[in-house]
Amino acid sequence: RDRGQTPAVPGWAKRLATPDSETPVRSRLAIDRLVARREVALREKTLYRMLYETAARAEEILDLNIENLDLAGRRAPVKAKGARAKSRRRGQAREDVVLETVYWDAGTARLLPRLLKGRTRGPVFVTHRRPGPGKVLSPRDVCPDTELTRLSYGQARALLDAHTALRGPGTGWDLHEFRHSALTHLGEQGASLLLLMAKSRHKKPENVRRYFKPSDQALAEVTSLLAPGDSRR
Repeated sequence: RDRGQTPAVPGWAKRLATPDSETPVRSRLAIDRLVARREVALREKTLYRMLYETAARAEEILDLNIENLDLAGRRAPVKAKGARAKSRRRGQAREDVVLETVYWDAGTARLLPRLLKGRTRGPVFVTHRRPGPGKVLSPRDVCPDTELTRLSYGQARALLDAHTALRGPGTGWDLHEFRHSALTHLGEQGASLLLLMAKSRHKKPENVRRYFKPSDQALAEVTSLLAPGDSRR
């Protein structure tokens, strides 16, 4: 540091939470306002809405390809965190990982066709530039029609930070907050623990409980149920 040689953190690096830190939960109104802002591009609008409605991890959504989308059924298979390889028969060329399904609703369904613009294959979320001459990428990460590359986690995180930072770079929202917010809002609406586990695709109840953080308003409303019977007259 004294010599001015402090290493820079690469853009693709994920932001790790500090011990005992809590990921903020954003209100539905705040998320709706973010998606509705004019300066937020269609690509980011679709990404933010899709992250919220699917309650999926950012890596899973960014890894989606158009040919895997079920637009009519509003669902898509994703390679989940820690996905195990399927057992294969002797002679098979490769192993396919076990896939899980994520679901979205009307908000994402309205935006996706506008984002794809008739594209039928390649990454759902792409950058606005073609890869440089020396960059080697997997064919799956390049749109065969436009030659644009897949939007990376680091790029998506930087865009969200630019849209939400109030106290300088690095102070904005994190992509993971959409997942936390979605699960909390579902819990506040009365979704059972089993449904939250199915939506988040967690295998252990204690992992889901970390995501469910009711707001002060929700706690106040449920507390009113304990009031004396004549207090509501």
